[in-house]
Amino acid sequence: MAASSSFRAWHCLLAVSLLSSAVYGQLSPTFYASSCPTLELVVRATMTTAIIAEERMGASLLRLFFHDCFVQGCDASILLDDTGRFTGEKGASPNVNSVRGYEVIDQIKANVEAVCPGVVSCADIVALAARDGAVLLGGPTWAVPLGRRDSTTASLDHANSDLPAPTSSLAALITSFGNKGLSARDLTALSGAHTVGFSQCLNFRDHIYDDANVDATFAIARRDICPAAKGSGDGNLAPLDAQTRLIFDNAYYRNLVAQRGLLHSDQELFNGGSQDALVLQYSSNPALFAADFITAMIKMGNIGTLTGSAGEIRANCRVVNS
Repeated sequence: MAASSSFRAWHCLLAVSLLSSAVYGQLSPTFYASSCPTLELVVRATMTTAIIAEERMGASLLRLFFHDCFVQGCDASILLDDTGRFTGEKGASPNVNSVRGYEVIDQIKANVEAVCPGVVSCADIVALAARDGAVLLGGPTWAVPLGRRDSTTASLDHANSDLPAPTSSLAALITSFGNKGLSARDLTALSGAHTVGFSQCLNFRDHIYDDANVDATFAIARRDICPAAKGSGDGNLAPLDAQTRLIFDNAYYRNLVAQRGLLHSDQELFNGGSQDALVLQYSSNPALFAADFITAMIKMGNIGTLTGSAGEIRANCRVVNS
């Protein structure tokens, strides 16, 4: 689960030099310095236990953070169960039987509450868990800006409309990210999270059977676990990065250059379009990718945040306080 020493040393220096004293809007990496000084130690310890039990969980919690931030902002709305007042986001098409790790967030919250009751938001826990998910799989570290509060509602409709689909074109992806204040460069850097984790057959079937921009040998190999018939093997899993499936590195971009992106939306980043040059840079320059990934993660973590007296600090991440 460790990155190369040179990569790790570089990104640690980057995080310290650029981020340690910065404040992002109303968020700050030192927000809980007095009210919950052991917060990050508790989150890291719980995440370590979770990833030892299942390495895939690091990738899953990175994805959970993304799916939270793109719907109403980074407010932990994705964690809310359905109620009589609203239908939550867990059952949305991009999330159902796909987004996972809720029980790990529950455990982190319980452990944090044991030392700092009523202080730390679920939204901040999700942000920290996503960072630690990347780090524990060998990826870069950064100082996470904190101070988010939790939403008191969720939106099934927005989850269905705002999250980009694995079938999206490059133009649609750029528009979707642009609607959240993220640039095309942010899109390409954040997509690098697909260097870890897995996807279901139903998300990549059309790409390996119907697309032209895919390496033939790669497509044939994936067809072994993903039958052509829709509904057959839909839940079968394939690694998003077959080279280093659970190591956070820049191999994802080398895959794209070789036309071995698992999802149509992945390969769209290297398909004769505006992001080709950046993909080539990331494929050969892990330090550049790490720097841009950190920048984009912090930027994404600022989408639609609730701060001050807005929202609440949930006692249970799955339900609004009574």
